[in-house]
Amino acid sequence: MMLRRELPHEETSGHVIRLAEGRIAPGPDGGPLQPVQPWLPAMQPLCWWQDVPVALSLEPSPGDDWIEGRAWLARLPESWFALVSTALQVGAWLRHHRFCGSCGAPASRLDHEFAMHCERCGHRNYPRISPCIITLVTHGESLLLARSPRFPPGRYSTLAGFIEPGESAEEAVRREIFEEVGLTVGRLRYFLSQAWPFPHSLMLGYFAEAACRRIRIDGHEIADAAWFSPRRLPQLPPPYSISRALIETHLAEVGAR
Repeated sequence: MMLRRELPHEETSGHVIRLAEGRIAPGPDGGPLQPVQPWLPAMQPLCWWQDVPVALSLEPSPGDDWIEGRAWLARLPESWFALVSTALQVGAWLRHHRFCGSCGAPASRLDHEFAMHCERCGHRNYPRISPCIITLVTHGESLLLARSPRFPPGRYSTLAGFIEPGESAEEAVRREIFEEVGLTVGRLRYFLSQAWPFPHSLMLGYFAEAACRRIRIDGHEIADAAWFSPRRLPQLPPPYSISRALIETHLAEVGAR
């Protein structure tokens, strides 16, 4: 295992990941890790990477050559995903929780766990994780893929959305599909989950079978949606994403029939 998640809070040196505004500084070897070095008190112990401790250094602004998190995930092997996503998510949490959410006093970081503690009122907060569903809707061999207005030109992906308070993941799948493309679905099949650090999501992947092919897009979150044949696909989401894994799994299952 390349990454171990226990915090190296008793260590005083190791690798460093330098992060600012969602961008990570490249190290001397072109990767996201800086060489082993003494840690400053402000650095956040993060994890172990190949049995070497790693700390996170939040910095005021990125350098010109610092690389955005999504670009790092696109250029690195899949084995690096856990390290980069952990750094991005913990960095966002530290940046947004410097003050107590209950009384507004400055919060201090605890060493033995990811936690910010308020000495004034005792409130303690932990990194936020927001559960989301992400779903590939199918009808026979066909795939339903959609475009967000934020996507690069030509790219289509699976449907996704946040789980609402009091809602199960399966209820969220059916609601999001109906809200975004007007479809009712039958059988659901859970696939797998993926941490998605933009900024703090946990994606729960599902397959869903549509009852019909008639699409009615919402025109707000979805700019376009269409049924695609496995033999004629649009530009797909990046390989490191759970969305792409859902699509590739369906294509492999169709090819095996």
